[in-house]
Amino acid sequence: MEVIPEIQLNKGYCGFPFGAHCENAVLHFGAPEEIQELNDELLDNAVVYHYWSKGFSLFFDPAQNMAFTSVETNNEDTTLFNTNLFTLLEKELVTLMQQNGFKMTDSEMHEWGEKRVSFDGAGLDCYFENHRLVSVNFSRTEIATSFDYSQN
Repeated sequence: MEVIPEIQLNKGYCGFPFGAHCENAVLHFGAPEEIQELNDELLDNAVVYHYWSKGFSLFFDPAQNMAFTSVETNNEDTTLFNTNLFTLLEKELVTLMQQNGFKMTDSEMHEWGEKRVSFDGAGLDCYFENHRLVSVNFSRTEIATSFDYSQN
């Protein structure tokens, strides 16, 4: 099954809901090409399912029953609000987000050359290199306390 890369802010990715168990990612997207465990003293631990050929990685939290918590994508077909995200310039992205009720909350130029533009209310970080969008990270901004893991 071909998955259409669509960001659903505060809900999920490609119809796969935040909070769903990692086993369901395999049912929804197929087997990942690589599984990576991230263990960092300063950050939360995560298990990452990399779908390199599809242009995205899914992050799962071992402390939350392997619940789906965030996504990183560089798939140039990714849409947000029915708009191809990777065709937008920074100013156009900021306008799109404002039109949909989200304001830019932070922007930072990294020493390695990427510029991060953040929309905290949407849980969205966009990374630009040479004025071109190169990757997007997003997660749910609120914790769902009544999510039933058995349903996903």
